[in-house]
Parts: sequence; C-alpha cells; structure tokens
Amino acid sequence: MRKFLLLGAAIAALAVSATAHAQELKFAPGEENRFTWENYEELKKTDLKGETLTIFGPWRGEDEALVRSVLAYFQEATGANVQYSSSENYEQQIVIDTQAGSPPNIAILPQPGLIQDLASKGLLTPLDQADADFVKNNYGAGDSWVKLGTYKGKDGKEAFYGFPYKADLKSLVWYVPENFEEAGYEVPKTWEELQALTDKIVADGGVPWCIGLGSGGATGWPATDWIEDIMLRTQSPETYDQWTTNAIPFNDPKVVQALDIFAKIATNDKYVDGGKAAVAATDFRDSPKGLFSVPPKCYLHHNASFISSFFPEGTKLGEDADFFYLPPYASKPELGTPVLGAGTLAMITKDSKAARAFIKFLEMPLAHEIWMAQSGLLTPLKTVKQEAYANDALRKQGEILTNATTFRFDGSDLMPGKIGAGAFWTGMIDLVGGKSPEAVATDIQKSWDAIK
Repeated sequence: MRKFLLLGAAIAALAVSATAHAQELKFAPGEENRFTWENYEELKKTDLKGETLTIFGPWRGEDEALVRSVLAYFQEATGANVQYSSSENYEQQIVIDTQAGSPPNIAILPQPGLIQDLASKGLLTPLDQADADFVKNNYGAGDSWVKLGTYKGKDGKEAFYGFPYKADLKSLVWYVPENFEEAGYEVPKTWEELQALTDKIVADGGVPWCIGLGSGGATGWPATDWIEDIMLRTQSPETYDQWTTNAIPFNDPKVVQALDIFAKIATNDKYVDGGKAAVAATDFRDSPKGLFSVPPKCYLHHNASFISSFFPEGTKLGEDADFFYLPPYASKPELGTPVLGAGTLAMITKDSKAARAFIKFLEMPLAHEIWMAQSGLLTPLKTVKQEAYANDALRKQGEILTNATTFRFDGSDLMPGKIGAGAFWTGMIDLVGGKSPEAVATDIQKSWDAIK
C-alpha cells in the first residue's frame, strides 16, 4: 500500500471533518436490483439515534466523496451522527490521537505494520470471533484475510482486530486485444504458457514486455511487485510469510530463485522494450505506452489495477486495453491461484454500540455495492451482487479476488521501511543493472541484519 500512496500527494494540510447528514443517498433504496436493499431494511432495525460515530480513514479527494456516499446509508438507516475525517499525514495523526486518549471510534488503515504497532500498545479493541468467522466463510481466500486482520495485542496474544474493506489487486498483466488478435496470440492460462508466448513474440520479431521501474525517490518499487507475485507462484504462502518477516533470510535460495526468474525477463534485451538499459530509466507511468504504439513496442505489461489511469486518454478497458490474471505454474498445482494485493482494514479504536454496528454494516453487501457502482472499489466479499460493479473491467478484477485461493498483502509493505521502501527498491535497480540475484539478495539481507 505504501506504493499506492506514492502515486499522488494530498493537497490539504489539515484534517477535515464533517457529518454525512448533508450527503444525499446516491441511489434511491429499492429502485435498482443491482443492490442488496434487504441490507438497508435490516440496518433500519438498529437504532443509533443520539449516538455519534467518528471514523478516521486514509481517503481524501474523490475517494473521500465516495466513502461518504457509503456512510450516508449507515447514517440514514440507523440515525447515527456519522463523522468522517482524514489527514494529509493520517499515519502520524492516528498515532497521536490514540496515544492522547482521543481516538475515533473506527480507524481504517492500509498499513499492517502500523496496525500491529497500535494493537501491541493496547490501542485497539478486538472484534468478535463471529466477525473473523464471517470473513473466513464469505471472503475469497477467507483464511488469508483473517490472517491479515489478526495481530498480537498488548498481552502478546493474537486476536482479530482488522475487518477488511476495499482491496487493491496487483496480479495483472495488461495487453491490447487488437494486437493479440492480429498476431494470433491467446491469453496464457499458466506460467509455462506465458513463457511460451514470450518466446513466440520474440520469434515473430516483436518485443514481449514493457517494464519501467522509475518513480522518483521510489524508483525500483514496480520490480518488488514482480518478485512478490513470483514468490506466491513458486513457494507456499507460509514461505512468503516467512520471507516478509525475515524468518527466512532474503538470500534464501527460494527468494534468490524468484529474483532470478524476474532478472531473466528484465535483463534480456530481446524481452524488454528498449532493452535492459531502459528498464530502470523508464518511469512506471510511461512504461505501458508501448502497448498502444503502432506497431506495438511491446505486447505485455505487468502492473496493478491502478495502472490503467496512465493509459492514453480515451482508452476503453475491455476494448482498447484489457488484462488477464498473472497465471500460476502448471507444475505447481498445490499453490492454487494466489493473488497479490493490498487493502484497508477497519478497526475499533474506541468501542461503542455504533462502532460494533458499523463493523456489522461492513459485512453487508450493500456497504460494498454502493462504492462498487461508482468505481474505485474491489472487494473479495463473495455475497455482493457482481452486477453492482460500475463496469466489466472492475467486475472481472473482483472475480479474480473472489476466486483466489490465497491472498497476500504487498510484501514490501509488510517489511520494515528501511527494507521494503529502501534496500528492496535499490536492490531491484542493481538487479536489472546486471548484479547477480545472489549478490542482490545478500546486500538486502545485510541491510535487514543492520536494523536488528
């Protein structure tokens, strides 16, 4: 998630706060069948008149307007006075507020490390076991999401604190359907087929991949997504977890193998537009442009769901550009269909009847569907009406999430900042610059050892 936050800077310096009262309901209850309006009727049975529910979250700008449109339904149905606030420096603000004894009822955060810190200081209230069971039984890869929301409290015991709401999807490969059709290429279903397609494109005189790692002070981060996706396709989820916590070292052969697989793509002049020299020099926002050149400069681009924001103006997803799930190895069926992503978790930082009711609201499909219908929200909740998605592209991404057998949070965001947003990034630049995977992995491990 740290990577997503780097994509744009907030423009307001002060926290904003307002009730949802002035927010009209975006969709009239009962008028469109794509919403689960029974939830709204059920919500009316919870009387919260006279209660104030304070919510602090990361969403600002357009996203703030979207989350307020969802909160309006909770407020209108229950009678609660809902107040949402955020801050340009929300990570620091939530720490200040909780430690000062003036926390919001609900905090919604995208950083597991920060959540663990709050939990270990006793600043979070555990959710009910029923909430964990709900996630396990109703989310795609439910066990993964329960694990993501589970942290050690002040007493050292694990409890379920974070209810997942709003996910980001990374395990995608983008392409132009017209280019595939003209060349006679088919979307690969396995990693082996993806490799065969890569070689076929080269044999036909084309270039398979566009890769760009440039991102100012964050240069290198797109390669970490590659490594994380490869780890999930070559190793067990447990090994992935051990890697992100340094329970196994960064230069473990299992990690080095993932680095090597990526390096063999990114440093092959025949595989990458502009050759290996262009990989680190190309800004990630510019890297997909080669898909749309005539003739195409590349046919494939690996990046998260947000990358379509940087496609040429007027690009229609599903027509001018499309994506497919980064496929797993056919030779490793035991690993299923893993998905890499990120997301936000809702926690109780000041317990109340309204706070508990709000968590139950997030279990309702309607709490997801209102945002889904306006675009910008993906959910692994299997009970939502898929037709609520604003377009086919989002619906398809939502299906990837709900069909996943394993979900894992962005690995570099789970690592200490000096590693995940430091040594890992710079190591990727060294890797594409020609340094061996073993040497790169050892350098990163030395950085990790230095912070112990």
